[in-house]
Amino acid sequence: MDLPPNMAALFVFCNRDRDKIKLLCWERNGFIVWYKRLEKQRFRWPTSRETVSLTGQELNGLLDGFDLFNNKPYSPVHFSSVT
Repeated sequence: MDLPPNMAALFVFCNRDRDKIKLLCWERNGFIVWYKRLEKQRFRWPTSRETVSLTGQELNGLLDGFDLFNNKPYSPVHFSSVT
């Protein structure tokens, strides 16, 4: 998906070694760049090259080292009645 860089969004990029991450957003007359470099660990980054939308909470989890893309949600529960 091609997105204009000056839209109201925060763009997140990770390097091939997954030890550096850049966040980029446009603010009125220029870009703001945040940069984080891990000393020993690696970011849990999706293997696909598609665009992914994250909530603020998910972004915080990603920056803190949580693996958002391989977590499995609870299995659905189906029942016919409640007693």
